[in-house]
Amino acid sequence: MRTDLFDFDLPAVSIALRPASPRDSARMLVVQGDGALRDQTVSDLPAWLRAGDQLVVNDTKVISAQLRGRRIGRETEPKIEATLIKRLDGSRWQALVKPAKKLAQGDTIRFGHEGRVCLLGHLDAEVEAKGGEGEVTLSFSFHGPALDQAIADLGSPPLPPYIASKRPADDRDAQDYQTMFAASEGAVAAPTAGLHFTPALEAALREHGVGLHRITLHVGAGTFLPVKADDTAGHRMHSEWGTISAETATALNAARAVGGRIVAVGTTSLRLLESAATEDGAIAPFSDETAIFITPGYRFRAVDILMTNFHLPRSTLFMLVSAFAGLDAMKNAYAHAIASGYRFYSYGDACLLFRAGNS
Repeated sequence: MRTDLFDFDLPAVSIALRPASPRDSARMLVVQGDGALRDQTVSDLPAWLRAGDQLVVNDTKVISAQLRGRRIGRETEPKIEATLIKRLDGSRWQALVKPAKKLAQGDTIRFGHEGRVCLLGHLDAEVEAKGGEGEVTLSFSFHGPALDQAIADLGSPPLPPYIASKRPADDRDAQDYQTMFAASEGAVAAPTAGLHFTPALEAALREHGVGLHRITLHVGAGTFLPVKADDTAGHRMHSEWGTISAETATALNAARAVGGRIVAVGTTSLRLLESAATEDGAIAPFSDETAIFITPGYRFRAVDILMTNFHLPRSTLFMLVSAFAGLDAMKNAYAHAIASGYRFYSYGDACLLFRAGNS
């Protein structure tokens, strides 16, 4: 499909720079299966679900994947920013760097600040390989837990560029950019729909008879990049690692067999569930990479309802929600949201989407 079909104008004032407080006080636009719109709040979520429905959340935990340093070993030492996007082994990561043109294979980057208390005060990495669009392979001087600790000490939360360009990350972001379900370290971007949840909301859902299950997809920065190709067929998705336990798969299949609906909290949960689903809609245990790219025309097999945030124009995520609820319905919903002052992106408000044609 043409990428420009998924474009829309968004005023800069619509981009949220801080989350709502409390988290479940954020607004929630309900898009029903026939396209009808309802203005609600996240705390109203239980009223839109039925006893027996099953909520699926992503329990990935964001690491301090944003590193700043400088190239060393040559006459000049330009500043370098790196965002870790995928662990390759105990000492190597794929990363997005800028300015990439300042780096060549074999260069060394020194992250951190000499004199700062963190191991030796800094962390060195060699540029092992260079790819396209600023992607490099970094081989670090530390390995395993020592490397993890160095990254935690020297790194910062990898705020999306539409927030980071407006203000620097601070101590509040270390908590704000982590969901209450965060347990399994490995994400370099938050599963942002989960940011809306509070213990009070979870308790209300359970009292309403809604089940809650945890799966893990380590979100990569590539998920949120705009699609630059003119046609969606020319876009390459970054792969991400995910896992669904046998116990969770069994529980979800049992609930669905007696009429319970599967409610994905976030596009990451949906992508993992759809990756694990068989042709007849059963959810199988899963532990693998997925690079699933969902656009209009995709036949959903596992997910009935999607709770998500408002996404970037031309992004794979806006394409996904358009596939789920219908492109015309989502364009209408986003126009309504902009006119009504909804807050967009990672720290913004939520949508509750019923699959097109379903109630």
